[in-house]
Amino acid sequence: MNHLNFLSDYLIASVNLAIPLAFAALGGMYSERSGVLNIALEGMLITGSFTSAIATFYTSNPWIGVFCALIAGGLVGLLHAFLCVSLYVNQLVSGLAINLVAAGLTSFLARLVFHGSGTQRLPGIEPIIIPGLANIPILGALLFQQDIFVYLLIVLVILSNYILFHTSFGLTLRAVGEYPKAAATAGVSVSKVQYVAVFISGCLASLGGAYLTLVQIKFFTENMSAGKGFIAIAALIFGRWHPLGIILACFLFGATEALQLRIQALGANIPYQFLAMLPYAIAFFALVGLAGKSKPPQGNGVTYSPEHPQDI
Repeated sequence: MNHLNFLSDYLIASVNLAIPLAFAALGGMYSERSGVLNIALEGMLITGSFTSAIATFYTSNPWIGVFCALIAGGLVGLLHAFLCVSLYVNQLVSGLAINLVAAGLTSFLARLVFHGSGTQRLPGIEPIIIPGLANIPILGALLFQQDIFVYLLIVLVILSNYILFHTSFGLTLRAVGEYPKAAATAGVSVSKVQYVAVFISGCLASLGGAYLTLVQIKFFTENMSAGKGFIAIAALIFGRWHPLGIILACFLFGATEALQLRIQALGANIPYQFLAMLPYAIAFFALVGLAGKSKPPQGNGVTYSPEHPQDI
């Protein structure tokens, strides 16, 4: 029974740690499928975390916090799209700038709002327990005692897979990301498609941030995203810009982080610094192993200008 409990707890921890990565990576998929490189996932995550915390703090309603996080994430996405699509700013520079501004601004505002306290408890979103099914060993706790974010993510993965490969919008999105000049020749508004895609990207990534604040930790602290946006980018590449592949990659990274936390809890004679870097090391080796094998959309990261269309 102890082994079953350990396995159940480990799987639940793996899923919980994978959720924010999955929302961010899924958002990044929409942006990069449209040809806009999105390094700003880290900034979108921390923006969602902060906004949900502030809204929940003042209203005591976590659902209002989630709604405000969606709005804030969408606005950050529109800012990234404006810089990259309308002003033709280098997409890498734009993403890094947003990350830096988001980290600094949220830290500054959090100190003002919470008066320097980094442990202001917030009303959280509790799990939904499905009677009967929740009592099934291992699967019950894993599938039928989860919060709304887990079920929403499952729906979004299925929906994204359908939209991307079975709808005209998905075809247009992939066409713009692969060859924007040909899409524009066919009458597609490249900039409009990219704006919509990056807006969706910001909204989804901000949900990952709201999950960190309202479900996983239930308070806001500075830089609480802790590089998860960059691991999400690794998961996006490892998953080959496909919804199902992305989810599996996020679960792998979540399982790795859960493993290092379990090893630390057992008191193994291993330096905690080594254990803490384990998820990042796995992400690094995963990317090295995929070098030359995982190919992004051809137009990803290439600024398209209607006045000076580029052959890519």
